[in-house]
Amino acid sequence: MEIFNISHAKTHLSALIARVEAGEEIVIGRADKPLAKLVPYKDDGKACFVGAARGKIAVPPLESLNQWEPEIAEPLTLDLFQEAA
Repeated sequence: MEIFNISHAKTHLSALIARVEAGEEIVIGRADKPLAKLVPYKDDGKACFVGAARGKIAVPPLESLNQWEPEIAEPLTLDLFQEAA
């Protein structure tokens, strides 16, 4: 494994990125000790969700929503969303 020192990486960044684009992994280090690795970026296609409301609201299973009576479901739904606000 070849380790490029930081000053070499700064000077030759474009060339190193071209090598990464070709599929290589580049290791950058200081005093021959690895610090970082440049690798090709791979998009997994998954959406990223922050989850800011995790644990703050409870959402019942979808199957149970179809079984609720409207006079029970409506106030409960309003209570759930008012707590989250």
